[in-house]
Amino acid sequence: MGRIFAGAVAALFLAAGGLFWWQGRASNETVPQPLIGAPPPPAIENLPEGDPDAVGEAPPMPGEASSQSREQKRFGRYDRNRDGVITRIEMMGSRVKAFKALDRNNDNLLSFEEWAVTTSDRFATADANGDGKLTPAEFATTAPKRAAAPRCKC
Repeated sequence: MGRIFAGAVAALFLAAGGLFWWQGRASNETVPQPLIGAPPPPAIENLPEGDPDAVGEAPPMPGEASSQSREQKRFGRYDRNRDGVITRIEMMGSRVKAFKALDRNNDNLLSFEEWAVTTSDRFATADANGDGKLTPAEFATTAPKRAAAPRCKC
């Protein structure tokens, strides 16, 4: 019984000590003060003037347009290490999302063999010079065929 009581007292002392230590550290954190004699922050100049009669907040600024083409973006998704070529491992690693297309026997289970054979064949077909790497031009041949847009029945 004495050991249990001593253990409980020790646990309380440890918890209280930790609490006091934690509170002490929190009170020691100070807000940084500006240095005395430091130059003031630079003034912002040449800001556009707003309409004084405008109501509400300004609309959000439009984002910058990407200078990459669709194929360059698609190539970039596969080129994980950004070295300008797609290796077999990079190509196969990103094909996991094509599960349904790779499941040949439609059992909703993708065996490694189903996945690896289809992906490896696709890579081999795209690798025209057989060097084991896809250049951007070779990779462009792997693009999925786009469905024709439905015609308007006006």
